[in-house]
Amino acid sequence: MSNNIPDISQLNAIVKETIDALEEGKAKIFEISEQAQNEYKELKAKLHLIQEKVQHIIKETELLEKKELERRKKLMLVSKNFNIYSEDDIKGAYEATKDLQIKLALKREQERQLILQRTDLEHQIIKIKDIIERSEYLTSHVAVAMEYLTGALFNIGNTLEDLQKKEILGVRVITAQEEERQRISRDIHDGPAQSLTNILIKCEICEKLFDIDLERAKEEIKDLKNLARDSLKELREIIFDLRPMSLDDLGLVPTLEQYTAKFQRDTQINVKLNLYSNEVEIDPVIEVAAFRIIQEALNNIKKHSQGTKCSIELSIENNKLVGTIKDNGIGFDLEEANKPKQNLKYDSGFGIYSMRQRAELLKGKVNIETEQGKGTAVKFEIPLCVGDNAIETEEE
Repeated sequence: MSNNIPDISQLNAIVKETIDALEEGKAKIFEISEQAQNEYKELKAKLHLIQEKVQHIIKETELLEKKELERRKKLMLVSKNFNIYSEDDIKGAYEATKDLQIKLALKREQERQLILQRTDLEHQIIKIKDIIERSEYLTSHVAVAMEYLTGALFNIGNTLEDLQKKEILGVRVITAQEEERQRISRDIHDGPAQSLTNILIKCEICEKLFDIDLERAKEEIKDLKNLARDSLKELREIIFDLRPMSLDDLGLVPTLEQYTAKFQRDTQINVKLNLYSNEVEIDPVIEVAAFRIIQEALNNIKKHSQGTKCSIELSIENNKLVGTIKDNGIGFDLEEANKPKQNLKYDSGFGIYSMRQRAELLKGKVNIETEQGKGTAVKFEIPLCVGDNAIETEEE
């Protein structure tokens, strides 16, 4: 055993103390999460009651508005025909109208106060939800750390370094999954969910306008169609980011052409493609791996490279799928990126690792060539086989 590795009994003692501390921290995080969950439920219940009250008082306000309008009309009629109506009739009509106006003002103030309460509750719910998400995020990390500590680390021996890498990878994978889920959740919440809410509001407006302003109702319906169209577009983009259906239907080449065209529109980074013939058939598993590697490389270009153009080359060589993604960006320190990170959050180092991992799972490899100020080239090759069966392909 290396002199740098402490005695197994000492390691076990350290692990036990760490597990105890993690257990205590996990219990506190869980307590915070449980309290937040209970408060979240209470706030949601209050919000539901407030919303019902708002709807009820809106109806009452509308009814009072109609009555007040009728009273004002009657007051005008009585005032104009004073020779027919007595002074008491005029006074009674005036007082009745004034009384309704006071009631209406009070109802409107009640409505305003309820709306303020509803807005405040909605803000509180957003804050509590954020606390719940953060506590769940921490709990998942603590659970992963405890799993590795209680499982593998007690029998660490000469495999300590390898197990540490697995621990880091496991946490990073779960972190990446959670961040991806949160991204999708945010995309749906900020996009289609908001649009659907607006569509619902527009529908309610249209219902009211049909009886009083048909032309405006038609305009609202046009807006409604545009909202529905935008929502459908956003949903398709989210689905495409999860897994492009064209990858299964059309193959890798058309999917890349479609994806890079959108990438150019969104980022203004010029992409030059040099791809093998679309007639070549490749196993779907290999196509997915190649697409994800290219997608990750383009994502890094967008986020970090500050480049203005890039090129993607794909070819079939010696029964292998060979790819290169180059950019004219600022490059980076590869040695620094390859160092193990103390911070287990999802970072660019994990992006490189995930590309390599995808290729290595299919007996392939990924090489990164970069120099600060001179851009980056991501090169990969994947054998055109799955298991023991080689895929016979020749580029014409």
